[in-house]
Amino acid sequence: MSDSNTTDFISPSTFILLGIPGLEAAHIWISIPFCTMYVIALLGNFTILFIVKMEPSLHGPMYYFLCMLAVTDLVLSTSVLPKMLSIFWFNSREIDFSACLTQMYFIHCFSSMESGIFVAMAFDRYVAICNPLRHSTILTNPMVAKIGLAVVLRGSVLSLPCPFLARRWPYCRTNIIPHSYCEHIAVVKLACTDIRISSYYSLSVRFLVTGLDVFFITVSYIQILRAIFSLPRKDVRLKTFGTCSSHICAILVFYTPALFSSLTHRFGHNVPLYFFILSANVYLLVPSLLHPLIYGVRTKEIHDSLLQLFPPKRV
Repeated sequence: MSDSNTTDFISPSTFILLGIPGLEAAHIWISIPFCTMYVIALLGNFTILFIVKMEPSLHGPMYYFLCMLAVTDLVLSTSVLPKMLSIFWFNSREIDFSACLTQMYFIHCFSSMESGIFVAMAFDRYVAICNPLRHSTILTNPMVAKIGLAVVLRGSVLSLPCPFLARRWPYCRTNIIPHSYCEHIAVVKLACTDIRISSYYSLSVRFLVTGLDVFFITVSYIQILRAIFSLPRKDVRLKTFGTCSSHICAILVFYTPALFSSLTHRFGHNVPLYFFILSANVYLLVPSLLHPLIYGVRTKEIHDSLLQLFPPKRV
């Protein structure tokens, strides 16, 4: 390719990621908070995995699902941040075509998995509060494994057509992606053919997955609230609802940036491009950062186990 902007090609060997267009001069400064959040996310999620593994009392459905959440957060953030930081620090903008499609797949796949894990966690809270005597018989280890497998298969299968279709399109406009990672629509827009199949499929999967998951979570919490308000004493109601607080906070942390990003893309016609890209990066990174902090602070069992592993120094 003699000229990456105008060369005619069917399948490019590499793409060029621009990082955050319009803020190139500030890439170094932008990298500082992103790198800090990434390091904290790695430490926090690995700590959650370590604590659950080392503490036998945490070997239960809720904490198995929490470990699945930690793994998906680790994969999502690691799929994006290392390449993004290499752009910011070393101006390493090239990404292999296959690596770009792999990154695209991992982002779609593990975002879908994370949403499914929140449904599984909501089901766990529903059984624990509405059918506490049957919790251990319903959510057995084999059942937890089956739920986890279903979540993985759903994310894997539904996300597969996105990179598959993207690979088939002919590219003859440019290989420059105005983004910090291989976002699906940003990539297929470079194709010199009708990409409505890719656009419609991606949009349909997003609405189907998110819509159904939010629906099931909402139904679960309606039943949970009905059970809580039927309890006779206020302190018991508050204590019972407190067992759901970490899950509710984690759900808000995951879905709120996603909703904000979608609304910005839909209605923010006069918003600068760099704002879209920053919001997309926040959507992928902030949940990975906050989830271990939320569960570490608000879940008593994890908080106590953390204090046992790292006891505070006495003055």
